[in-house]
Amino acid sequence: MVKKHGKKTRAKKKAQRTGAAYSSAAAGTIHTHTPLPDLTALPLVPHGSWRVLDLDLAARLVAACRAGCQSCQRTLIAKVVKEKRATLAVLAGAVYGTVPAVGLAASDTTRQWAPLARTAMQAGTGDEAFAAVDAMGEAAAAALLDDALDHWAMGDGPGLAEAVRKVAEGASQRGTADPMDAFRAAGINVVTLDDLDLPDDVDTYHLAENYGVFVGQTTTPDGQPLPMLTLYPESEGAGIEDLEARTDWDHWGLHGMPDVDPSWRLRATIADRSLSGLVHVDDDGQDDIELWRAAQTVSLPADWWALLDRAQHVLVVGPVKEADHQALQSAGDAGELLAVIARVSFH
Repeated sequence: MVKKHGKKTRAKKKAQRTGAAYSSAAAGTIHTHTPLPDLTALPLVPHGSWRVLDLDLAARLVAACRAGCQSCQRTLIAKVVKEKRATLAVLAGAVYGTVPAVGLAASDTTRQWAPLARTAMQAGTGDEAFAAVDAMGEAAAAALLDDALDHWAMGDGPGLAEAVRKVAEGASQRGTADPMDAFRAAGINVVTLDDLDLPDDVDTYHLAENYGVFVGQTTTPDGQPLPMLTLYPESEGAGIEDLEARTDWDHWGLHGMPDVDPSWRLRATIADRSLSGLVHVDDDGQDDIELWRAAQTVSLPADWWALLDRAQHVLVVGPVKEADHQALQSAGDAGELLAVIARVSFH
């Protein structure tokens, strides 16, 4: 159902952007769309690597999208897809290098490429992101470009160049203000999952990044045993940047204890001694963040369940690269762990 809804949304969105062809285009006459956006800051975006960009072509394509000219878009998109993959990579990277989630309407290609785009923006180097774009078939490349243009089509005004510059310079510095604010200041409506008005019956869990878990235990500073739950990525964009963006967990180095936050809940089922999910609830008691959901019912060892029952709280820590206790030690040594003490909610 979600896939069908996404396809309908993409089709509606594309129709709104492309509109009907201008009469001059239908007649085969030459026309231009003005004003052309200032894209001189695009070379600061790392996704095209060191390759030469066609900024004039990019500006004409964005202008055509904003004007809703189907004829120009069709011609220019074909040229970008067939001949200008570096230009495609930076147009897409300027958007998907910063958004935490691509949203319901994005294609499968964009969902798969977005984690590479975010990594490139954080690292300041885009070789891997560009290589993926360069290797795409024409249909996949067109889908990525089409999704990116939906964002570019919404922005206008003289602040665009400065917005891209701030995104490129700011997103590589962890802990700075939200880089999407630069897009918003320029009038570009970057749509994230939180912005979507979805029907109540749409399950959004797999539209955001999610995690797997494994259990363990630790000892509090006063010598008391405490159950522990460790997270590892199960989607491509899951990792420390995602957790930093979606939670306010403490950075944790395997020593001491992080803060207790009762808004984080580990849900446990008494009847079969299993865990069902890890969520954050808002002030109204409604789930607003879901990091992990059990795919199947697995009964826990009796001694670990007894500890969970006694403690009524659990240390949640992550992310680690794989479901392995050695990976936990390595991530802690590298300073790449976040943690919180969550409340256990028994049902």
